[in-house]
Amino acid sequence: MISTMAINDIIPLDALFGDKKNLSKKKKKVDRVALTSPMMRVPRLDIQVARDLIDIGVEELYELEGRAAESLFEEIKKVRPDTPDYRLAHIRMAIYFAETDTPDPQKLHPCEWGN
Repeated sequence: MISTMAINDIIPLDALFGDKKNLSKKKKKVDRVALTSPMMRVPRLDIQVARDLIDIGVEELYELEGRAAESLFEEIKKVRPDTPDYRLAHIRMAIYFAETDTPDPQKLHPCEWGN
């Protein structure tokens, strides 16, 4: 005998496919401006660091040349006081990348620049 039980009786469809009403709430907002900025040419640069630099007016890589990472970080902290300290290493790495014609691949990792 073939059962006429519907799949809804066994497993709720929203459990299989997710609740379509709440789907839009789960999407993460993408910072397209930061993602497409010239800052993202720096390997392993955190997108939040690119956003921080844009927010303080640094939009091009050449604008990092000759700048002190600590002073840039202080400017970022004025705009966003809760900025995590790990971002300073990313800023140092970005400055190195901007100032060096042929950067050493070993130095293109934030861990190399400490906190």
